[in-house]
Amino acid sequence: MKGLEILNNGYLETVKNGATSLSLLGRGGGIEMMKQTVIKDKLVVLFPGDDANVQEFFYILTGEMEVEVDKEIVKLGANDFFSSRNLKEPVSFTAKTDVTFLSVSTHPIFHTMSNEINELRKIGEAVERKDRYTFKHSSRVAHYAVKTATKMDLGRERIHNLFVASILHDIGKINIPEEVLKKPDKLTDEEFELVKKHPGDGAAMLRKTAYADLADIVEQHHERVNGRGYPFGLKGDEILVEAKIIGVCDTFDAMTEDRAYRKAFTAQYAVDEIKRLAGIQYDPEVVEAFEQVMIEEGKII
Repeated sequence: MKGLEILNNGYLETVKNGATSLSLLGRGGGIEMMKQTVIKDKLVVLFPGDDANVQEFFYILTGEMEVEVDKEIVKLGANDFFSSRNLKEPVSFTAKTDVTFLSVSTHPIFHTMSNEINELRKIGEAVERKDRYTFKHSSRVAHYAVKTATKMDLGRERIHNLFVASILHDIGKINIPEEVLKKPDKLTDEEFELVKKHPGDGAAMLRKTAYADLADIVEQHHERVNGRGYPFGLKGDEILVEAKIIGVCDTFDAMTEDRAYRKAFTAQYAVDEIKRLAGIQYDPEVVEAFEQVMIEEGKII
């Protein structure tokens, strides 16, 4: 039924580290729901965060826990509930037995522990190791993208999704032969066709994970507003804003880093070139926000 999702006897993903098991039940709307098991005598620690709006909820299904609050020991068991928001200092809960609880967070955090995302990150790192000129490229793109999206007031969930998509935007290049990635001369038509497959290949990898909703961003990051991009030749509003942002940030980083076939351009030259192509290849609103980020970072005047 449209709008209804049922998950029978399973989880989107489970992560285990010995002391705890964390299963992702669902995600969306900036919220994650998880089921967590902590073994006896281990701690569950809630830490202060930078965002006062983030809230976490915990509902104990089985087991017993203790926490010290204002120098008093509070015992918690099945059907008890606790939550945190705008903590000023860490709070430690001790599992007196094996404990299982449900947790809901208003800020996506599971990706930091996700085996699937970590495996995809390793693929991205392997791509960058193939070519020393692209080392840390995705991290820089993610940095610029998040700042640009913040300037555009995209909202917390979309910015979070953009961050993960930016980190993973080039994972499809793992299928491109190293000699093509590192080629110092102009690519042949056949070689360029191989390169043009990488957004789709990366999206296909993501669609096999709990983060399938990020696949379209990765797939569209080489689309251009005039319809001259790839793989689909999308135009204007057919392209996700998140993909447009990665497109600008990706271009800037590529231009301002050395390549096998040329030396790096200056940041000012790169921004001027991107501005020249605003409305042709790049979204003017994205370009304007990106330029402001570059000014605030002191990269251009």
